[in-house]
Amino acid sequence: MNTYLLIKTLHIISSVLIVGTGFGTAFYLFFANRSGSVEAMSVVSRLVCRADLWFTVPAAVFQPLSGLWLAHIAGFTWTTPWLMVSIGLYVFAGICWLPVLVLQVRMARIASHAAASGAMAMPAEYWQYAKRWELLGYPAFIAMIIIYFLMVTKPALG
Repeated sequence: MNTYLLIKTLHIISSVLIVGTGFGTAFYLFFANRSGSVEAMSVVSRLVCRADLWFTVPAAVFQPLSGLWLAHIAGFTWTTPWLMVSIGLYVFAGICWLPVLVLQVRMARIASHAAASGAMAMPAEYWQYAKRWELLGYPAFIAMIIIYFLMVTKPALG
């Protein structure tokens, strides 16, 4: 296997880790939050933070490095329209995602404290963070889906 195909394979795997981990953890935290179980929210929010640290962060760092290297090797310039749109969407998703990381950590701390103290419900602060977390997640996820489309189709955009 040549270097290009190896990096391309790792690039695809890392993109799956970003979107798959993001979607999966969001799914579980979304429904844990709706369960009303303080214990479930505590466990799931802690695991969401762990999954992002172990899987999403390394993949998110690798993605632009490998993607730009692959584009360069394949002969695409940085001014190729679909590539510029993809980079812009990746930056946009990152701008949404970075606050999500902070919110997740805060939610996990609040949930852990609530579970340890035997609380029957989460405090209002948790729900404020949860609402922001969810609202930031939707546009980031949509941006990543559009990036997938652009990477696969490489359309002529203008």
